[in-house]
Amino acid sequence: MSATHIDVKHVNKVFKTDNREVVALRDINLQIPQGQFVCLLGPSGCGKSTLLNAIAGFSLPSSGEITADGQLISGPGPERGMVFQEYALFPWMTVEKNIAFGLEVKGMAAAEIKQRVDQLLSMLSLSDFRNRYPKDLSGGMRQRVAIARVLALDSPIMLMDEPFGALDALTRRNLQDELLRIWSELKKTIIFVTHSIEEAIYLADRIVVMTYRPGTVKRDMIVELPRLRDPASAEFNALKRELGALVMEEQQRHHNDEMRMAAVD
Repeated sequence: MSATHIDVKHVNKVFKTDNREVVALRDINLQIPQGQFVCLLGPSGCGKSTLLNAIAGFSLPSSGEITADGQLISGPGPERGMVFQEYALFPWMTVEKNIAFGLEVKGMAAAEIKQRVDQLLSMLSLSDFRNRYPKDLSGGMRQRVAIARVLALDSPIMLMDEPFGALDALTRRNLQDELLRIWSELKKTIIFVTHSIEEAIYLADRIVVMTYRPGTVKRDMIVELPRLRDPASAEFNALKRELGALVMEEQQRHHNDEMRMAAVD
């Protein structure tokens, strides 16, 4: 690992709704080195996606700052590619055109675009589907296209917001393995939001467990398990139990908060 790639310093995020303030993030501090695979883990309402959107530049912190390679993040930028759960593909474009879109916007030469797109189609086993439209693809294939479109821009940082959350278990595992292969080959820095403990352990170098609102860092741990990881192993399941207890505490806090709000209403 090299120098800090992403630096989150004393970040707070407050949303104002219905004449009241909701503190979504409180004093988040993270230093993420280049090439690290980080999973943000926690139950709904813990601020995982809020933090990811702040790093992406879509929703800036209320206070504190986030830098990428020492440059203050003040909005979206080409060095940070985002993969969403909903695929976010253009339905009127073929697979090939979806992947090429960002390169065309950048004004890249047609020959370079074709070479780059062909490379990504091959890397993600999409060559036979290049002329298909998103409606003709399975959920897993659509997500491959979404990943390829981000990779086409060659962003050194990939931000992924529960990208496999809507997929069946087998497709999800296949795409997890594809992502690990791509990460190993291309040395991207990846920040990956998930509520799945098993997914976090399977993928990450490092897992950041967040608390229920306000979102803070409850535990920041390095995953020492060697790759490829076996979810049936004793070591994997011991870590799964440890993380499960942490997440369960936050789920209980969430439940208690909902019960309290219901009683007030």
